[in-house]
Amino acid sequence: MEQIQVLLEKSKDTPIHMQVLLNVLMGLRRSEINGVKYSDVDYINHTLKVERQLGRVHNAVKEDFAPKTFTKQEVGLKTKSSYREIPIPDYVFEAILKERQVYEKNRNRRTEEFQDLDYICCSTYGRARSKGFHCGYYKQLLAENGLPDIRWHDLRSTYCTLLLKESFNPKAVSKLMGHAKEIITMDVYADNRGIIADGVPEIEEYMKEVLPNPEETEIFKKELLEIVVDVTEFLPDAV
Repeated sequence: MEQIQVLLEKSKDTPIHMQVLLNVLMGLRRSEINGVKYSDVDYINHTLKVERQLGRVHNAVKEDFAPKTFTKQEVGLKTKSSYREIPIPDYVFEAILKERQVYEKNRNRRTEEFQDLDYICCSTYGRARSKGFHCGYYKQLLAENGLPDIRWHDLRSTYCTLLLKESFNPKAVSKLMGHAKEIITMDVYADNRGIIADGVPEIEEYMKEVLPNPEETEIFKKELLEIVVDVTEFLPDAV
């Protein structure tokens, strides 16, 4: 658990902070992370719709696309089950709001060059990230902070492992992971649950902190419904 917290904190100083969060705290695949847009976020219910990934178009050739975009095309997800709606932990939701502020700042100061494609994980010019953009930053992050040299995909595995260890229903975990069948989740991840057995108390407290609070969300929704806005000044004069 301490290693996860170090990774989250230290990644703030890198361009891959949002990618790390969407991986280890939401279990998104690498190509799904690069395809997530601000428009996929439900800001009221704190949920995210996973609806696309970035990659190559089947049977397409590089010459048919603009330079440096061949592997950054919006394509369908891996399986039907990959299309899913998942809760956004509060920690990640706050990070998305901060990242949106940076996005708007870059769009306003680079009016001509900026590509307003709505991607959460993008360059300062709004361009989509490449499939391997995170690799160098990720390996350096692990090495400089004394963290195990694990694969990027292992962060997604960590997310699944945490949920299974906390006795989340395997079928629900399978849906969150975007697996076609529950048995895939259990076969791939269930045997690894023992690796964090000693950290269960810390994990439980941490998950309570970052997962959305249903009561607070309901209060927030009620408050929004009670807001009254005077729009008469924006309407044309009555005839």
